[in-house]
Amino acid sequence: MNQSITLVRWVIPIVLIIIGWFAGLIFERVFLNRLKRFVSRTQFPGNELVFESLRRMPSLWIFLAGVYAAIFSLPIAPSVSEVLQKILTAIFLYTVTLVIARIAAGLVTIYGQRTEGLSASLLSNLTRIVVITFGVLTILQALGISITPILATLGIGGLAIALAFQDTLSNLFSGLYLIISGQVRTGDYVRLETGEEGYVSDITWRNTTIKEIPNNLIVVPNSKLGSAIFKNYHLPAPEIVLQIPVGVSYSSDLEEVERVTLEVATDVMQNVPGGVPEFEPFVRYQEFQEFQIHFIVYLRVIEFFDQRQVRHEFIKKLHKRYREEGIEIPFPSRNVYLKEK
Repeated sequence: MNQSITLVRWVIPIVLIIIGWFAGLIFERVFLNRLKRFVSRTQFPGNELVFESLRRMPSLWIFLAGVYAAIFSLPIAPSVSEVLQKILTAIFLYTVTLVIARIAAGLVTIYGQRTEGLSASLLSNLTRIVVITFGVLTILQALGISITPILATLGIGGLAIALAFQDTLSNLFSGLYLIISGQVRTGDYVRLETGEEGYVSDITWRNTTIKEIPNNLIVVPNSKLGSAIFKNYHLPAPEIVLQIPVGVSYSSDLEEVERVTLEVATDVMQNVPGGVPEFEPFVRYQEFQEFQIHFIVYLRVIEFFDQRQVRHEFIKKLHKRYREEGIEIPFPSRNVYLKEK
């Protein structure tokens, strides 16, 4: 008789657990999928992020609720029941923390993608770490564990960690400084004092990666980049003035040379991709050299990489036009006189 009563007392908890499991599956596959399709029609920003972060979590929470309800009807000691309740509470709070961390990091990533030049990988990782840290402290507080000694221990241990990982933390804070100051942004074209140059592809917690034109990657520690002298060709604006040196012979009519050169430069600005059509090119004569009159043609391109195509087309067109107009581009020459004895 007692054995039959004991079996009956175990049936109810098992049924509650099974109900929680089935309810979670139904909620996940039916209700949540319908809600996802409905929200997708509204074009709510970030809806994909929210549903991706919630993937499989609601069914787990409903299952945990069934297990939690089953604990109250289990024929076990109250002390064991209390321990199981705390374990379930910790699991629930930790999964909620993970969801919040995913959503927060995802929102930072979306903001970084929409903000020109902002590197989102470092900020999103830091956001995830901060949310999980606060979540773990909240879980400990909910379980009745005082976090004051833990915070004191973390303070002392943090000093030791800071000394042990000095280089790592230096790179971390240097990366944050570079992002916050806006001196370097993803997509900027930079040239380091050592001569390497390329587009900044990402700023992580440890280093900055720069992609060269030949498709190679340069990895620079953030602390090195933070203290280095470098040139950013995208600041304060991506447009740059392109200076092309030219030389003509002393027999040339300089007024005619200037007119022809500006006609070619204007045509390049308006018809070559990468040129700035509204920019008016200009010419400035520089000096009398040994065999030519030297001057510089000033053009403007949309961004650093465009100067290659613009320079290429300008030199071709200018050479062709000079030949048509009879303008001579001299080359170095020497007259040698031999004295007879």
